[in-house]
Amino acid sequence: MTNIPDKMIRIGTRGSKLALWQAEAAAEKLQAAGLKTELVIISTKGDQVLDKSLDKIGSKGVFTEELEVSLREGKVEIAVHSAKDVQSTIPADLELIAFMEREQVNDVILSFDPNFKLERGSTAKIGTSSTRRRALLKKYYPNVTTAESRGNLQTRLRKLEEKQFDALMLAYAGVVRMGYDNLIVHTFPEDEFVPAAGQGSVAIECARDLEPELKQAIKEALDHTDTHTSLLAERGFLRTMEGGCSIPSFALATLTEDGISITGGLVSLDGQTLLQETFTGQTAEAEALGEQLAKKILGQGGDAILKSIKAQRSEV
Repeated sequence: MTNIPDKMIRIGTRGSKLALWQAEAAAEKLQAAGLKTELVIISTKGDQVLDKSLDKIGSKGVFTEELEVSLREGKVEIAVHSAKDVQSTIPADLELIAFMEREQVNDVILSFDPNFKLERGSTAKIGTSSTRRRALLKKYYPNVTTAESRGNLQTRLRKLEEKQFDALMLAYAGVVRMGYDNLIVHTFPEDEFVPAAGQGSVAIECARDLEPELKQAIKEALDHTDTHTSLLAERGFLRTMEGGCSIPSFALATLTEDGISITGGLVSLDGQTLLQETFTGQTAEAEALGEQLAKKILGQGGDAILKSIKAQRSEV
């Protein structure tokens, strides 16, 4: 066994400013625990293909696949991901060992116009690359139009400055981590615009056969217990829905005095049908609770919505 403090933990990360922020946040915590770190930047398909929406390039592992190859090949010890980008089912030879403490989960609107207001009758054009956000905007703001806005946050802000759209819809977590929270003009309530599973958290992945003592040291340095419990429920929901980041599903779990509560559901692409339920249970049953919630949503007509989405995409 290698002496853990002398072991260099190579951290696989995408090269965007936000991804690097996340990787550096993980590195700082590992260093505080007495571990040595090195960042290894890896380009993913999601970074390379910017002229297509996520649902057109195949959502499974679009931001994670190349990082996972590096884990398998032993080029890095851990990979750092935005938790909402991690596919619902992890390959058997890999595992998620930690979820870092979650940031505020809300979706927000950014605009360079401080007087911009999003109201029910608004006809604004909003940039977003999220299927869920597009569908929920159609549900609650039917007169709004949306425009594809792939790319990192800085690229999207440049498009906003060029007036390709009136405003941007993003996750609060990424906005505040990049220091652009002064541009937030609207915050969506999380009980109406329920976020994507994992939104606001950072996931840490490693090879299953990583040295057990090293794995434990990494977990102890990076894992936030309450966030991990919530993410188990949300990922149980996502896995049962068989949905990646390209279907308009959503799930948010929070810990309560008595246990855990999870709200989740699915919205049709046109925003006309919204299925949403809340389940509560014990924290020990977090994953099972998410699975039960997904089965309820599928049984209420969610399976028909998913079939319709797949049919529409196969026609494109």
